[in-house]
Order: sequence, then C-alpha cells, then structure tokens
Amino acid sequence: MDWRVGDVARLKKPHACGGVDWAVERMGMDVRLRCLTCGRQVKLLRHEFEKRVRQRIATGDQAINTEE
Repeated sequence: MDWRVGDVARLKKPHACGGVDWAVERMGMDVRLRCLTCGRQVKLLRHEFEKRVRQRIATGDQAINTEE
C-alpha cells in the first residue's frame, strides 16, 4: 500500500489508551504515527508498520483535522 503523510491508519492492536486509529506524520525508513485518541507519538520501522496495519481509514485530503 502507498502511504502518505496525513493518512489515517487503523492498527490491529489497540494503544494503551484504547485508540486504534493513527495519523501518519512521517514516512521514510521509519514511520512516525500519532494516536488520534490521546495524541501520543510513536516511531515504527516501515516493515513493522506494514505488518501491524489493518486498513486505511482516510487519505491525507480526507483525514480528520487533528491539529487542535
């Protein structure tokens, strides 16, 4: 799958806060994600991210504005 900054991904396992939706903030050899429930940021290697992702929720132009 082709991922871009601003996409929203749903991961297989929930975060400690209970959230499963993450905003992609950086793509490269590693991926920086921000939890849409609590705002915590994490970094994953790209292949680890691709194993953990379940589906794409929204693309960058359709994504929820989360910069509040």
